[in-house]
Amino acid sequence: MTQLEASAALRKTLSTLEAIGVIPAASAALDRQHEAALEGLEKTILEEIPAFSTSGNPDVLPELERHAKAHVEEIRRLFAGGPNGDFQFVATHAARRAGQKFPLESILHAYRCGHKVLSRWMRNAATETATGNVEQVISAVADFAIEYTNTISTIATSEYVAQTRRLAEAEGDRRTELLGILLKGFDESDGRVARLLRRAGYLEQRQSYCVVVAQAVDPTEMDNPARAQRIVSSINDRVLNLPVRSLVGVREDLVVGIFSATRRMSGWTALQTTLAEIIRPQLLKLGPAVLIGMSTDQPSTAFIPTAFEEARLALDFASVTERVVQYSDIPIRPIMLRAVRRGGQLTLPAWVDRLFVADKKSRGALAATLRAYAEANMNVLQAARNLSVHPNTIYSRVQRIADITGQDAFTFNELNELLLAIDCRRG
Repeated sequence: MTQLEASAALRKTLSTLEAIGVIPAASAALDRQHEAALEGLEKTILEEIPAFSTSGNPDVLPELERHAKAHVEEIRRLFAGGPNGDFQFVATHAARRAGQKFPLESILHAYRCGHKVLSRWMRNAATETATGNVEQVISAVADFAIEYTNTISTIATSEYVAQTRRLAEAEGDRRTELLGILLKGFDESDGRVARLLRRAGYLEQRQSYCVVVAQAVDPTEMDNPARAQRIVSSINDRVLNLPVRSLVGVREDLVVGIFSATRRMSGWTALQTTLAEIIRPQLLKLGPAVLIGMSTDQPSTAFIPTAFEEARLALDFASVTERVVQYSDIPIRPIMLRAVRRGGQLTLPAWVDRLFVADKKSRGALAATLRAYAEANMNVLQAARNLSVHPNTIYSRVQRIADITGQDAFTFNELNELLLAIDCRRG
């Protein structure tokens, strides 16, 4: 039922009550009994709905009392012959409850409880003053009580949902702005930014920060906003019970989360478990359809842009076999190579191309020899055994590489140079 339909149905029942003389005849009896009705209304709601009594919000009970009184006064006004109102007090109450995150079901349950108490109050008053058909009077009052409850429930639901949506949009805008400020870095002299960060708790001392970057295994799925938001919700759900602050949103077609927690209580206490170690087990529970990169812990908000880059690079190494990758677990060589490749076009020495062509002709034997020699700690005999070739073959291939490149693989520095060149060329 829409709000307009509910209002029309309520007006119809009021017209019926007026036509049979209940309005305004019952008004005086309602006035005499209204305090008892109000007391019974509050008592019934508190007895049947624990959410009001157990709420930690100190405003809940006083506001319940005021709201109950407003309903009693509204019914007295209507029975006195007043026009059908707009029930703004119901909408205001619902918006207030939405802001408090008080459950909508408890509000509607309170109206259902109130229906029993208020209908009895109205029925007693109407029958006390009835001059005609008592059964007709009771039926008309019952119809009014039903439509009154329907109307206030419809208005409360509509306003509660609308307010929840408005609050979610405002919170989304705030979180988006915070993400942008923290990931890009900020000017400490900007007073507005400083106030925003301080209110959100991002200028507190002794905090550690960790950035997480996530995307679907199929990157094209990130073009779907609903899919990206599901990942955001999943991450928030997983860390909900952890002792960390989270700020998760969508940025640059990636889901990005900034997590923070107290690093140590004072300068004299020991460091706690790293933030990344606390978060990682929960991220592993997200399922096989999500890949995640994690940064190392950073000591302040000034390092969050660095952590963001670490997390994005770690994401590059995530796969279906290793879905959550921490930056600290990636060897230095692949980190360096990936960073170099991201930097743009590489200009390598001319001998790199010659070596690449020769290696291709040898079906990868030259590169395999260099790697085997490095992995054997530059031990020719061990490298030969690992490759199942004669040691002289190792010497022959190293000489051939020297002829092509001018680099002597039997020296550490030039061996390292050759291996880096091969990796860069293949990238």
